[in-house]
Amino acid sequence: MHRSTRSPIVLASTGVVLALALSGCSSSGPDDAATPTATETVTATPSASSSSVASSVPSSGSSSSASGGSASGGSGAAGERCATGSLTGSIEPGSGGAAGSTIVHLALRNTGSTTCTLQGWPGVSFVGGGSGEQIGAAATRDESSAHPTVTLAPGATAVAPLKITQAENYPTAKCDPVAADGFRVYPPGSTESLFVRDAGVTACRSTDAGLLNVQGLVPEGQAAD
Repeated sequence: MHRSTRSPIVLASTGVVLALALSGCSSSGPDDAATPTATETVTATPSASSSSVASSVPSSGSSSSASGGSASGGSGAAGERCATGSLTGSIEPGSGGAAGSTIVHLALRNTGSTTCTLQGWPGVSFVGGGSGEQIGAAATRDESSAHPTVTLAPGATAVAPLKITQAENYPTAKCDPVAADGFRVYPPGSTESLFVRDAGVTACRSTDAGLLNVQGLVPEGQAAD
């Protein structure tokens, strides 16, 4: 009789202890929080005020300063890198810069029919001669600038603040100044470039006189010059 009455009680108690143990294992503490990633993702929305400049000068070849990566193809689907062919570039007003330099915004607009992404620093250099020939040194990168992954819906724009030092800051012999037609721009991760016209800028033929410094791409309206 004693065996027949004790067994259910012992089993029931064991079941309660097991349930409490399992419940304790399922709870989470501060150590289980997800580790934040170094690169955030932001979404750019189309702006009615954004203008674009179509390429009218052919590229004369790949620049050694272009961002690394394979050439992209197609118009790009959601989450895929924006193809150069689905982007148009323009130069927009920036903060104005300080004495001896100007800061403008290099804008890349998604003219494709699908959402795509851009992340990092574009490759930028002066071009001229009406042929897309590179002039002088390519832009250096401001590695400390924000560089999130920017999701571009069709019609949306990402901008990269571009600092242009005046050629007059250098002695003529060191700069060898020449009028430029605009810029050759490589979107991040692409070996294909586009031309962005900007009449009235002066470049230095000498690569010893670097005039350009570019920040990472951010959504239009979020650039901190």
